[in-house]
Order: sequence, then C-alpha cells, then structure tokens
Amino acid sequence: MKSENNIVEGALKVHKLTFWEAAMIIVGANIGSGILGLAYSARKAGWPVLMLWLIIAGFFTTASMLYVAETTLRTRKVMQLPGLAKKYVGELGAWLVFISVAANTIGCLIAYTNGSGRILSEMFGLSTQIGSLLFSVPAVIVVWFGLKATGVAEKVISFGMMALLAVIIAASFLAENSDLSNAIFTNWTYAIPVFNVAIFCYIAQYAVPELARGLAHDQQKLAPAIVTGMSLTMVLLALVPLAVLSLTGPENVTQVATIAWGKALGEWAFFTANLFALAAMMTSYWAVAGSFLTNIVDKFNFKTRLFVLSCVVIPPFILAYSGLVSFVDAIYLAGTFGGVIMSVLPVLMLRSARKTGDMEPSWQCGWIASAWVQWSMIVLFCGAALYAVLGLFGLLPAAW
Repeated sequence: MKSENNIVEGALKVHKLTFWEAAMIIVGANIGSGILGLAYSARKAGWPVLMLWLIIAGFFTTASMLYVAETTLRTRKVMQLPGLAKKYVGELGAWLVFISVAANTIGCLIAYTNGSGRILSEMFGLSTQIGSLLFSVPAVIVVWFGLKATGVAEKVISFGMMALLAVIIAASFLAENSDLSNAIFTNWTYAIPVFNVAIFCYIAQYAVPELARGLAHDQQKLAPAIVTGMSLTMVLLALVPLAVLSLTGPENVTQVATIAWGKALGEWAFFTANLFALAAMMTSYWAVAGSFLTNIVDKFNFKTRLFVLSCVVIPPFILAYSGLVSFVDAIYLAGTFGGVIMSVLPVLMLRSARKTGDMEPSWQCGWIASAWVQWSMIVLFCGAALYAVLGLFGLLPAAW
C-alpha cells in the first residue's frame, strides 16, 4: 500500500507528525535516565570534561542519525533500522542493529524502572517496586496507542518538562550555597568512561525511521527536526549536571541526581526536580519502548500487539529488581555497546543506499558524510567500547 511521496507501507503504517512533534520525540528519547545519571558519572572527572564529551558525542551521534535519515529517504518501503540494515548491509547487519536496539532499549527501560521507583519511594514513602509499577502503567498505555499518541504526548510533556527544568536550574544557580568551583574542575584519569554515558544520552538513531515515517508528507523537515531535537538535548544535558554539581558538590550527588538536588534546595524543589525527573523518564520511555515495539514488528512481522508489548516491558522490569544491574551501570553499558553498532552500521547503510537505493532523496547529508567524519566516528566509539571492556576486567579505572 502506498502513501504520500510513493512511500510503501509494510507492517508499519504511516501517521503524520508535525515538525515540533518530531523534534520533541528526539528530546523525549534523549532526556531520560541519562540526564539524571550525568552528574553522578562526572563527579570524579568534572563538568568541563563532561561538556567536552557532550559536544563531541553530540556531533557524531547527530551525524549518525543524519546517515540513517538519508538512508530512510532513499528507501520506498517503510522500515525500521533492522529492515534497513538487512536491505543495505545484509542479514548480519540486520541482527547486529536489532541486538543494539534491544540492548539499548532494555538498558534504558531498566534505568527508567529503577529510577522512577527510587523517586516515587523518596516522594511518597512507597516501596520502590510499587513506585515503578505506578510509573509503568501510564507509560505502557501511551506506547500501546502508537506513534501519533506518542508524538502528541511527547510535545506536551516535553515543553512542560523544560519549563520545570528552567525553574529548578535558575533556583540552583541563585542559591546561597551554590558554588561553580564544585563543578569546574578536571580529572582526566576518569574522563573516558564519562564519554560512554554521554553517548547513551544521545543515542536516538532508532527513532529516525519513526520520524521519517511521520514526516513522509514533508521530508524536508526531517533533518532540521533531528538537528533541533539534538541541539535542545545538548543544552539540557549540559545545564543539569552543572547546576547539580554546583549546588550539592561531587561528594553529595546521588545516582538519580534529582533526589540530592531537590533536598539541597528545600521541599518545593525536591518535588519540582523529581516531577521533572519522572517526566523525563516518561517521555523517554514512550520514545524508546515505542520504537523497540515497531522494530520487533518490522523484524518478525508479529501481528499480536499485546504479545509484542509484553516482550518490550516485562523483561526490563524483572531485571531492574534482580539486583544484577544498577541505575548508572545500565546507562553505561547500554551506551557503550549500542554506540559501537550505531556508529559503524549507519555508515555502511548510507554507502550502500547511495549505490542501490530505491529513489533519489529530497535531502542529502553533504559534508557531514565525508570520509574523515565517518572514520573519526568509528574509531572514537570503538575505542570507548574497548575501554569499557578493559574497565569491566579492572584493567582501567572506572568513573564511579
């Protein structure tokens, strides 16, 4: 079945998104558990080190997303990342992308489940398991209703989330006990692991085919929506840990930063900061889980939505309370290994799509697809993964 611009619908249907709905899906996907763990993960390295990595990781991840965008625009049939990888790289590429999306999604959802339970436990004295359950129910309902519901919900909640964030950041910098020297220091010994957390905060390549599907009626808006969403993400990722570290000092930062952040400013800020945290994890949950659901449908052509949704949401909930994976560890490992595959595969997909794609796209990457950009991305992300593996065996220092 064809839709606008000769896009062919497969198992996935085309639903229109606006420019801001698309941009806010990216912000919502990125601003989740990662932003809450940044201050803790950078507490030994210092904020300037974190800022450097946010700029570098942001640039290369945006480039990777734009590669996926051009690949998608060269493909007539609506596909998710595994389908695109299979078409342009082969079966191995499809499985690698699917494993990457699955690992990143499960890492994300473990962190959201774990983090939301801690926050609701702190706010209302509930058990962490009950808190996680109360968070998961509305999160799953929106995912159930699909892309358009996610886009509208992301736009509404993300703008509200940024308003809450602006209030709490301003209050942090104006507080009497705020001191920038708590954040402005550098210790390069602990620098490289922070890059892996920064990668995690930006990994949203899996959402690009969703956005291409939603903007099929106006393809010229796809790249600007990606760049806008990623730019807003970088500003928020930079400001939150700066405010938290300045206010609390590196020794008092908790794994879910808003718990310590809110307590340092008083009760009103405690609730405001943690409402932001819950909104951030909720919007990210919608984007990540919704994308994983459509990836499963695209990969296996399953038709039973309830079964697929159960496969997405139940395993992370169980793992979150298994005691095997901490909040920041889930972020770190998902960012590390997801980042490797998401740096290499989009390069190969774009090169192949330019040779064998179905049609000429209305937009192309230009200089950002230069060979030096592609090779720099691959070397940087693979180097970070190698560091993570050596760190797991205790051969190099961890960041926390």
